[in-house]
Amino acid sequence: MSSAAYHPTRLFTIEQANAMLPLVRAITSDLASLGKDVMERRHRLALVASGRGDADELAHMQAELERDQQKLLDYVAELRELGVEPKGAIEGLVDFPSEQDGRIVYLCWRLGEPEVLYWHDLEAGFAGRQPLTAGSMASDFGQAPGSEFDA
Repeated sequence: MSSAAYHPTRLFTIEQANAMLPLVRAITSDLASLGKDVMERRHRLALVASGRGDADELAHMQAELERDQQKLLDYVAELRELGVEPKGAIEGLVDFPSEQDGRIVYLCWRLGEPEVLYWHDLEAGFAGRQPLTAGSMASDFGQAPGSEFDA
């Protein structure tokens, strides 16, 4: 996705992204945990559906799986409402849209990291993560205080 065609609902400074992390971390932790559980249950459901279980068990497992798949969608929607973009439910990857040198980039965070420490171009993804430097933290990312994107 090119930055010319991408219009995020919100841009974050590094400070704003880190300030939002407690809430993002809680939602992402729930999302990753439930996502792993849902994947395991999909596998078990496939085994049961292939004839290794009874019909009542199959119906019960399908109903629980559908309920939890909706919860996953709700967690994703909750993160998007905050203006962040979940990128890997099980890995706990979240991108915060930001601006660097007049172009849209992502501040990148992964579950388990203490704060936002990386960024990448829109097209680069997780493999293209680059560490934030002291210089970039001071002025290269985000809008100046008082801008339309401040919280």
